Amino acid sequence: MLRLLEAHGLKACRNDQRYVGGVENPDIACTLGEVAVHIEVKRVERLNIHTAMQQAIRDANGKALPVVVHRRSREPWLVTLPLEEVLQLIQSR
Repeated sequence: MLRLLEAHGLKACRNDQRYVGGVENPDIACTLGEVAVHIEVKRVERLNIHTAMQQAIRDANGKALPVVVHRRSREPWLVTLPLEEVLQLIQSR
């Protein structure tokens, strides 16, 4: 996932403390312009997206855009984020 983001010109870094998690400790941190992004990466066959998003929101701690990037085996990556956050990004442009 990190290489994919970087290949598209995004400055991103992986959390060196994998599997630790917690507040302000994303799997991958990146920025979109001036917006900090807290990315939780989930690669599982069955995902409770609501639980994953709650984790991202909680751990972003109001300081970054909470995002869940997820996929099943042999399927494309998908992105989930709160609609309100997307609308704010659009309005700020």
